[in-house]
Amino acid sequence: MQKNMLPKFVMLSGLVLTSACGRIDHLGKPPSFTPANETPEHVAMLWEGLPQETRPQRAVDHASLWSGERQSLLGDRRAIKRGDIMTVVIEIDEKAEISNDTQRSRNGAESLGVPHLLGLPQRLDEKLPEGASVGEAVSVNSSSSSGGAGSVKRKEKLELRVAATIVDVLPNGVLAISGSQELRVNFEIRELLVTGYVRPEDISRQNEITYDKIASARVSYGGRGQITDVQQPRYGQQVLDAVLPF
Repeated sequence: MQKNMLPKFVMLSGLVLTSACGRIDHLGKPPSFTPANETPEHVAMLWEGLPQETRPQRAVDHASLWSGERQSLLGDRRAIKRGDIMTVVIEIDEKAEISNDTQRSRNGAESLGVPHLLGLPQRLDEKLPEGASVGEAVSVNSSSSSGGAGSVKRKEKLELRVAATIVDVLPNGVLAISGSQELRVNFEIRELLVTGYVRPEDISRQNEITYDKIASARVSYGGRGQITDVQQPRYGQQVLDAVLPF
């Protein structure tokens, strides 16, 4: 193997091994869960937060049901600070239909002849095999046609509920949330991820918020495991599909 080919071979081998790590994780065993102690939600829950201003308690407050504290009977228990948990309700029922038709055709012909170019064709014909001539130097005929038809029909219905954690409170009071959920059945993991930004006033008294009130919402519902691996094309086929122009 040539020296200049060795670095390329090493890089290609590293790329193949890196891309295969996801499948090696569940080779002969169920896929592993994502460690819960490495998520942004866990980091946010460990944050102690800023010190809160305390006010002197009156004697009547201890026996009052109308206290404004969150721990009281009628207190507001909605998530408002970093590390608090809320419920995200995802109810998607959408339908879309798109159809188009395209046709195209083209014909072309080109010819180039040099029968009298300072006598050169005649001299060249003497040296060519019998029947060959440069009188008609170039002759090109071409024709092409293409037609295409496309149709898209989509219907999506998804009903999910997932607990999300406030991972940050922005200066304007908007809450950044992040939630994840993993469910393993046999050798397949189904995972649900949701992130986005919500306003505190959009959180209901039940400490819930619907997905349509989440700005920059990113919802992912998928999975990984042996069934998912079989449904995906091999890495080599994906590379060829991206590189080959035809």
